[in-house]
Amino acid sequence: MTPRATYRFQFHKDFTFADAEALVPYLDRLGISHVYASPITVAAPGSTHGYDVVDPTCINPELGGEDAFRRLVAALRARGMGVVIDIVPNHMGVAGGANAWWNDVLMHGQASDHAAVFDIDFRQRIVLPVLGTPLPQAIRDGALSVERYDDRWWLVAYGEHRFPLRDADQDAPDELPLPVLLDRQHYRLAWWRVANDELNWRRFFSINELAGVRVEDPAVFEATHALYFRLYAEGLIDGVRIDHVDGLTDPAAYCRTLRTRLDALPRLDDAPAGPAWIVVEKILGPGEKLPTDWGIDGTSGYDFMEQVSAVLHDPAGAEPLGRLWHDVSGRSANLHPEELLARQQLLAWQFTGQLEHCCAAFVTLAHATPDADGITAAMLRRAIERLLWVFPVYRTYGTGSDAPQSDDAIRAEARRRVAPHVPPGEWAVTDMILAWLAAEGPGDPALVAEAARRFQQLSAPIAAKALEDTAFYRYGRLLSRNDVGFDAGLMGMAVGDFHALMAERAAHWPNAMLTTATHDHKRGEDTRARLAVLSAIPDRWRSVVTEWEAIADGMVADIDRGDRYMLFQALLGAWPDTPEADFADRVASWQTKALREAKLRSSWEAPDEDYEGRANTLARALIEDEAFAGAVTRFVAEIAPAAERNSLIQVALRCTVPGVPDLYQGTEFADLSLVDPDNRRPVNYAARRAALDGAAPAKMALLAALLQLRREQPDLFAHGDYRAAAVTGDATGRVLAFERRHGDRVFRLACLLRGDAAQGAIRFEGGERDAGRLLSTAPVWYELS
Repeated sequence: MTPRATYRFQFHKDFTFADAEALVPYLDRLGISHVYASPITVAAPGSTHGYDVVDPTCINPELGGEDAFRRLVAALRARGMGVVIDIVPNHMGVAGGANAWWNDVLMHGQASDHAAVFDIDFRQRIVLPVLGTPLPQAIRDGALSVERYDDRWWLVAYGEHRFPLRDADQDAPDELPLPVLLDRQHYRLAWWRVANDELNWRRFFSINELAGVRVEDPAVFEATHALYFRLYAEGLIDGVRIDHVDGLTDPAAYCRTLRTRLDALPRLDDAPAGPAWIVVEKILGPGEKLPTDWGIDGTSGYDFMEQVSAVLHDPAGAEPLGRLWHDVSGRSANLHPEELLARQQLLAWQFTGQLEHCCAAFVTLAHATPDADGITAAMLRRAIERLLWVFPVYRTYGTGSDAPQSDDAIRAEARRRVAPHVPPGEWAVTDMILAWLAAEGPGDPALVAEAARRFQQLSAPIAAKALEDTAFYRYGRLLSRNDVGFDAGLMGMAVGDFHALMAERAAHWPNAMLTTATHDHKRGEDTRARLAVLSAIPDRWRSVVTEWEAIADGMVADIDRGDRYMLFQALLGAWPDTPEADFADRVASWQTKALREAKLRSSWEAPDEDYEGRANTLARALIEDEAFAGAVTRFVAEIAPAAERNSLIQVALRCTVPGVPDLYQGTEFADLSLVDPDNRRPVNYAARRAALDGAAPAKMALLAALLQLRREQPDLFAHGDYRAAAVTGDATGRVLAFERRHGDRVFRLACLLRGDAAQGAIRFEGGERDAGRLLSTAPVWYELS
């Protein structure tokens, strides 16, 4: 069953299924058809997000358990609504001793019934990088102990990390010398700093608490998905969102298998008719297309978030804002050098172990392939590193005849990009690797496939960590263009390009999710909408920055000007309409995270608390300074009409272009949030219920009106085509207009992207309209006929 509109809830112990059940009448009045739930299976105790799953076989009791989930579903079904859930097939949480499957592997090693669940190289003991010091010092410091718990003996580190001892060591292990006992286990405790070099199991990105899961194994797939299949068969869920699909060994095969299994399940008679709605969390690179043969309904919406953001930015702002960033920071005006450096550094700093496993697979392949004779391990490593520096997308997908045609273009682009880094004598090695990635090179097909998979599972986290979690915190041209799934090197998008993408959605992905805010966004949808205004007024913004710098100069010594400039943008974007007591704390939390993610003046591995403290002092001083606060408040008011216009256009497009609109919790009001955890704060639903019943703010009023229209005309918005309207006069390039048709119903919409007025004509198929008249009083106009 395809939702009409979804509402994302972040469930945790302080917001449970019962809390959501109480909001069902409100969601129904708003026009929502489905609750879109964060992961509902058992997660690490106290988890605030649910992605650290420790037991995928049952529903989390911290959220209320299965009984409470059934009550929530019953309340929704009573109103003709439903649930879709977020599932996490790529990894599981393994910290704290709460994961029984992981514990079983630690107890029994490769002989464990669950050994196949995790992607572990069992040629060595399982490396557990949990110690704050090297092991000998941890023993001397008394950081390790042996304790009895749940009728077993456990090894305990620092009083919180628990590791089960082997069955053979359950008889009086406390009588053995600790070093002897440690050497007898299937795992090896290690200093946390060795993780990047010595880890012998696949983790999620660089997070040691999340272990990769081998859902490519049919038995593992069934074991980790049994609950989801039961919930779907019983009519308790209508679909799933697949987290981090690019982390899987074979995303295409996984999605097809999931589709086949769900479609084959008999649903209870009173359950809504299928098929199941399946969307994937997938970051698409510039120009990258989602494969159409995966059996899915599309992405979870980051691509749309990027598209609507780009069309709201003025492309003409690219050069002057880039020049301003360079003048202020001394760093490159272009994204590319920052991304390249970040990829080089992250590969060396955080992914050495995974790189070693990838290179080993290619070395094994080369040694077994006569045509690769003379290619050394060092040559292969250099070539692999260079390709990972420049790979144009997260990953390719095929390892043989199943490879999509788009993989060819991706490898060709990778070859073009890597050219400046390849010494003349080593092109043969690079070309051999590219041939192997295409399954066209010589050698045993099984070894070729294994090497390709290792590369694919490394290129994805390198891209994510280097770009979104590093370069986006170093490159400050305009922070509204630095978000998950965004092409920060692109300032804005032409209206015609946006129309082409929406027509493509109508043709290929009419049921994909459309979102403009998520639990992972780096800035809220209205924070970005406000900052987007700067792209149209770069000269005015430069003068404002000069004014603010004069105020800030001398407040705190030795703060990098680039860091200060990004702080200015963060303050402007998130500046509240009315004073908030916790605003300075929110900004300080964002700033600390930003500095550590940038890895320039501080980092998570080696925090420079002195610099962070001075940066936080500056942020608080600026917020509390009367002159600065007054200047920000005045500038926010100056750009407020354009910012609100952007906000309303985002709402209008999300609710009316082809796809399923998603509303992230609380964003029916202005969303001036920053990166998590700021974007996961508690929501005041009492205020939102009251506003919906009374005088709703413009954003909520437009949202509710369009969602109601979708409720009244489901076929038009689910199946209608998308036709761009031609625009003439000075409205060209500033007015975006289209119509959607299905049967005898037509929906038309026009919006003013920039400027106070537009003179010209909008040529809908049903007739010509005057742009100035339609958009004279509001930035968004629509009609149904």
